[in-house]
Amino acid sequence: MTRAINLIVKAIEFVLAALLFGMVVMVATNVVLRYGFNSGLTFSEEMSRYFFVWLTFIGAVLAFRDHGHIGVETLVRRFGRRGRLVCMLITNLIILMTSVVFFHGTWVQHPINASMTAAVVGMSMIWVYGVGYFTSLGIGLIALFRIFEIVTGRVTDADIARFAGEYEENQVVERAI
Repeated sequence: MTRAINLIVKAIEFVLAALLFGMVVMVATNVVLRYGFNSGLTFSEEMSRYFFVWLTFIGAVLAFRDHGHIGVETLVRRFGRRGRLVCMLITNLIILMTSVVFFHGTWVQHPINASMTAAVVGMSMIWVYGVGYFTSLGIGLIALFRIFEIVTGRVTDADIARFAGEYEENQVVERAI
């Protein structure tokens, strides 16, 4: 199971790298064409914006997986193991509910976005805003898995330390020694 998850993460990281590369190429090419040759690619600005949207929303799933989002660690660090587990459970329940709302909102907006087209490239806008499906499902599944681990008592001390913001500090200290 861990190997399959790592392969999925690597595939997502490849997609993120491809999106970033595409943004850089399109913007740089457009800058050179505009300032050097007084012309430009009409689709470049629009597609680079869409790539940025996809990059942000897809990257949010990986950031959530790695506990990379902002947290109130100063409060959580004051608690013992049980208090931290309660905070983890409450946090992941809220995130799960938010993911459900996000998915529902994307679902409700789907017909509207599917009927609209981008101004320059003419593609359906569901290709842009449909990334909400991926993000809500990805974050929701991770939160659901974490809730399952907490309820069944399978949370490791490393997971708790990472949640409290202590994991990174210990890794930096160990590397420095």
